[in-house]
Amino acid sequence: MSAADQLQRGLVALGLTLDPDTRQRLLDYLALIAKWNRVYNLTAIREPEKMVSHHLLDSLAVAPHLHAERLLDVGSGAGLPGIPLALARSETHVTLLDSNHKKAAFLNQAVIELKLKNAQACSERVESWQTQNRFDVIISRAFSDMGEFVRIARHLLAPGGLFAAMKGLYPYEEIDKLPPEYEVRQVLPLAIPGLEGARHLVLIGSEEQAG
Repeated sequence: MSAADQLQRGLVALGLTLDPDTRQRLLDYLALIAKWNRVYNLTAIREPEKMVSHHLLDSLAVAPHLHAERLLDVGSGAGLPGIPLALARSETHVTLLDSNHKKAAFLNQAVIELKLKNAQACSERVESWQTQNRFDVIISRAFSDMGEFVRIARHLLAPGGLFAAMKGLYPYEEIDKLPPEYEVRQVLPLAIPGLEGARHLVLIGSEEQAG
Protein backbone atom coordinates (compact mmCIF):
# COMPACT_ATOMS: atom_id res chain seq x y z
CA MET A 1 0.00 0.00 0.00
CA SER A 2 1.32 3.44 -0.89
CA ALA A 3 1.84 6.09 1.78
CA ALA A 4 -0.97 8.13 0.19
CA ASP A 5 -3.40 5.20 0.43
CA GLN A 6 -2.30 4.43 3.97
CA LEU A 7 -2.83 8.04 4.99
CA GLN A 8 -6.28 8.23 3.38
CA ARG A 9 -7.43 4.97 4.99
CA GLY A 10 -6.12 6.17 8.34
CA LEU A 11 -7.98 9.48 8.03
CA VAL A 12 -11.21 7.63 7.30
CA ALA A 13 -10.67 5.46 10.39
CA LEU A 14 -10.10 8.60 12.48
CA GLY A 15 -13.19 10.29 11.06
CA LEU A 16 -11.19 13.11 9.48
CA THR A 17 -11.78 14.60 6.05
CA LEU A 18 -8.87 16.48 4.48
CA ASP A 19 -8.71 17.82 0.94
CA PRO A 20 -6.20 16.35 -1.56
CA ASP A 21 -3.86 19.35 -1.26
CA THR A 22 -3.62 18.96 2.52
CA ARG A 23 -3.01 15.22 2.23
CA GLN A 24 -0.20 15.88 -0.24
CA ARG A 25 1.37 18.48 2.06
CA LEU A 26 1.31 15.96 4.90
CA LEU A 27 3.24 13.52 2.70
CA ASP A 28 5.60 16.33 1.63
CA TYR A 29 6.22 16.93 5.34
CA LEU A 30 7.25 13.29 5.81
CA ALA A 31 9.61 13.59 2.84
CA LEU A 32 11.12 16.66 4.47
CA ILE A 33 11.68 14.77 7.73
CA ALA A 34 13.33 11.92 5.81
CA LYS A 35 15.62 14.37 4.00
CA TRP A 36 16.75 16.20 7.14
CA ASN A 37 16.94 12.99 9.16
CA ARG A 38 20.15 12.02 7.36
CA VAL A 39 22.00 14.85 9.07
CA TYR A 40 19.91 16.02 12.03
CA ASN A 41 18.54 12.70 13.38
CA LEU A 42 15.08 14.15 13.98
CA THR A 43 13.37 10.81 14.55
CA ALA A 44 14.33 7.17 15.04
CA ILE A 45 11.45 6.06 12.80
CA ARG A 46 12.59 5.91 9.19
CA GLU A 47 10.32 3.37 7.49
CA PRO A 48 7.68 5.20 5.36
CA GLU A 49 4.82 3.00 6.57
CA LYS A 50 5.67 3.61 10.23
CA MET A 51 6.14 7.33 9.61
CA VAL A 52 2.56 7.59 8.37
CA SER A 53 1.11 5.76 11.38
CA HIS A 54 3.49 6.86 14.16
CA HIS A 55 3.91 10.48 13.04
CA LEU A 56 0.96 11.64 10.93
CA LEU A 57 -1.95 9.53 12.17
CA ASP A 58 -0.80 9.60 15.80
CA SER A 59 -0.68 13.41 15.66
CA LEU A 60 -3.94 13.83 13.75
CA ALA A 61 -5.88 11.52 16.10
CA VAL A 62 -6.10 14.34 18.66
CA ALA A 63 -7.50 16.89 16.16
CA PRO A 64 -11.21 16.11 16.76
CA HIS A 65 -10.75 16.68 20.50
CA LEU A 66 -8.96 20.06 20.37
CA HIS A 67 -10.58 23.41 19.63
CA ALA A 68 -8.22 26.35 19.74
CA GLU A 69 -7.49 29.64 18.06
CA ARG A 70 -3.94 29.50 19.38
CA LEU A 71 -2.11 26.23 20.06
CA LEU A 72 1.40 25.76 21.48
CA ASP A 73 3.36 22.57 20.76
CA VAL A 74 5.97 22.25 23.53
CA GLY A 75 9.09 20.25 22.74
CA SER A 76 7.94 20.07 19.13
CA GLY A 77 11.07 18.25 17.88
CA ALA A 78 10.37 17.31 14.27
CA GLY A 79 7.07 19.22 14.44
CA LEU A 80 4.92 16.58 16.06
CA PRO A 81 2.03 16.98 16.62
CA GLY A 82 2.10 20.69 15.73
CA ILE A 83 2.74 20.59 11.98
CA PRO A 84 0.13 17.92 11.14
CA LEU A 85 -2.37 19.82 13.31
CA ALA A 86 -1.54 23.12 11.57
CA LEU A 87 -2.08 21.45 8.20
CA ALA A 88 -5.37 19.87 9.26
CA ARG A 89 -6.73 22.93 11.09
CA SER A 90 -6.01 26.05 9.06
CA GLU A 91 -8.11 28.16 11.44
CA THR A 92 -5.74 27.40 14.34
CA HIS A 93 -2.47 29.30 14.74
CA VAL A 94 0.24 26.89 15.89
CA THR A 95 3.51 27.81 17.60
CA LEU A 96 6.21 25.12 17.44
CA LEU A 97 8.49 25.53 20.45
CA ASP A 98 11.78 23.65 20.83
CA SER A 99 14.98 24.69 22.63
CA ASN A 100 17.19 22.63 20.30
CA HIS A 101 18.50 25.00 17.63
CA LYS A 102 18.94 22.29 14.98
CA LYS A 103 15.37 21.11 15.41
CA ALA A 104 14.14 24.71 15.37
CA ALA A 105 16.02 25.22 12.09
CA PHE A 106 14.16 22.25 10.63
CA LEU A 107 10.85 23.59 11.93
CA ASN A 108 11.47 26.97 10.33
CA GLN A 109 12.31 25.32 7.02
CA ALA A 110 9.23 23.10 7.21
CA VAL A 111 6.98 26.12 7.80
CA ILE A 112 8.49 27.81 4.72
CA GLU A 113 8.45 24.80 2.38
CA LEU A 114 4.96 23.67 3.37
CA LYS A 115 3.68 27.27 3.06
CA LEU A 116 2.20 27.13 6.54
CA LYS A 117 0.72 30.59 7.06
CA ASN A 118 -0.79 29.54 10.40
CA ALA A 119 2.41 28.25 12.03
CA GLN A 120 5.66 29.63 13.37
CA ALA A 121 8.72 28.08 14.99
CA CYS A 122 10.45 29.39 18.10
CA SER A 123 13.74 28.25 19.64
CA GLU A 124 13.37 28.92 23.38
CA ARG A 125 13.14 27.02 26.64
CA VAL A 126 9.48 26.82 27.60
CA GLU A 127 10.05 27.77 31.24
CA SER A 128 11.73 31.07 30.34
CA TRP A 129 9.82 32.00 27.18
CA GLN A 130 7.36 34.86 27.43
CA THR A 131 4.63 35.99 25.05
CA GLN A 132 1.84 38.54 25.27
CA ASN A 133 -0.62 36.24 23.53
CA ARG A 134 -1.24 33.15 25.62
CA PHE A 135 -2.60 29.86 24.28
CA ASP A 136 -5.99 28.13 24.38
CA VAL A 137 -4.33 24.71 24.16
CA ILE A 138 -0.77 23.71 25.09
CA ILE A 139 0.09 20.23 23.82
CA SER A 140 3.04 17.90 24.29
CA ARG A 141 3.97 14.55 22.83
CA ALA A 142 6.59 12.70 24.90
CA PHE A 143 8.01 15.98 26.24
CA SER A 144 8.08 15.20 29.98
CA ASP A 145 5.85 13.84 32.72
CA MET A 146 2.57 15.71 33.03
CA GLY A 147 3.32 17.38 36.34
CA GLU A 148 6.52 18.91 35.01
CA PHE A 149 4.82 19.85 31.74
CA VAL A 150 2.08 21.77 33.56
CA ARG A 151 4.45 23.44 36.02
CA ILE A 152 6.89 24.84 33.45
CA ALA A 153 4.29 25.89 30.84
CA ARG A 154 1.38 27.20 32.91
CA HIS A 155 2.46 30.84 32.53
CA LEU A 156 1.68 30.47 28.81
CA LEU A 157 -1.88 29.11 29.19
CA ALA A 158 -4.77 31.49 28.56
CA PRO A 159 -7.62 31.71 31.10
CA GLY A 160 -9.94 28.78 30.50
CA GLY A 161 -7.30 27.02 28.41
CA LEU A 162 -6.33 23.35 28.49
CA PHE A 163 -3.15 21.34 28.63
CA ALA A 164 -3.24 18.34 26.28
CA ALA A 165 -0.76 15.56 27.07
CA MET A 166 -0.33 12.73 24.55
CA LYS A 167 0.49 9.53 26.39
CA GLY A 168 0.77 5.79 25.83
CA LEU A 169 -0.63 3.73 28.70
CA TYR A 170 -3.16 5.34 31.03
CA PRO A 171 -0.86 7.58 33.15
CA TYR A 172 -2.17 6.86 36.66
CA GLU A 173 1.02 7.86 38.48
CA GLU A 174 1.52 11.06 36.49
CA ILE A 175 -2.06 12.15 37.16
CA ASP A 176 -1.46 11.73 40.89
CA LYS A 177 1.53 14.10 40.67
CA LEU A 178 -0.22 17.02 38.98
CA PRO A 179 0.00 20.38 40.80
CA PRO A 180 -2.93 20.59 43.24
CA GLU A 181 -4.56 23.53 41.47
CA TYR A 182 -4.97 21.52 38.26
CA GLU A 183 -7.37 18.70 37.51
CA VAL A 184 -7.88 16.14 34.76
CA ARG A 185 -10.93 17.06 32.67
CA GLN A 186 -10.86 14.03 30.37
CA VAL A 187 -8.73 11.04 29.50
CA LEU A 188 -9.55 9.98 25.96
CA PRO A 189 -8.40 6.59 24.62
CA LEU A 190 -7.20 6.86 21.03
CA ALA A 191 -7.09 4.13 18.39
CA ILE A 192 -4.33 4.87 15.87
CA PRO A 193 -4.54 2.93 12.58
CA GLY A 194 -1.34 0.92 12.14
CA LEU A 195 -0.04 1.64 15.63
CA GLU A 196 -0.15 -1.11 18.24
CA GLY A 197 -0.34 -0.34 21.92
CA ALA A 198 -2.39 2.04 24.03
CA ARG A 199 -2.61 5.76 23.32
CA HIS A 200 -4.39 8.35 25.46
CA LEU A 201 -5.00 12.09 25.31
CA VAL A 202 -5.16 13.70 28.76
CA LEU A 203 -6.89 17.10 28.98
CA ILE A 204 -5.96 19.15 32.05
CA GLY A 205 -7.40 22.44 33.29
CA SER A 206 -7.25 24.73 36.29
CA GLU A 207 -9.60 23.89 39.17
CA GLU A 208 -10.17 27.60 39.81
CA GLN A 209 -11.30 28.19 36.23
CA ALA A 210 -13.55 25.15 36.40
CA GLY A 211 -15.27 26.59 39.43
